[in-house]
Amino acid sequence: MISKRFFMFIVSGGIAAAANFCSRILFSQWLPYSLAIVLGFMVGLVVAFVLMRQLAFKDTSNAAHSQVMWFLVVNAIALLQTFCVSLLLARWLLPLLGVTRGAETIAHAIGVATPVLTSYIGHKRLSFRS
Repeated sequence: MISKRFFMFIVSGGIAAAANFCSRILFSQWLPYSLAIVLGFMVGLVVAFVLMRQLAFKDTSNAAHSQVMWFLVVNAIALLQTFCVSLLLARWLLPLLGVTRGAETIAHAIGVATPVLTSYIGHKRLSFRS
């Protein structure tokens, strides 16, 4: 059985991922795909910090400024994972497989899901350590 903390992390992350994903689609109406990924990630970042601090990691012992700093470090790594996976899939693998319709959306959905475990470990041990 999964811990309550991990479950709340998944819930918080799921809501943040939805904010990330939907805002990327919105940003893509006016901006290049790669920039829309980054801006969508930033929207999700704000949502994730607020929710994770309130729901998943309530019993943290480190100061707020330390939480923010480590949260940004962990999420910079997650952004790199999301960005690389999204572009690799959208620009190379999906077209190679003949998937052209919706390739950017499919690639971004997979890219957003990619850093779940590394982010949980990073936030548990660094951002919101207790």
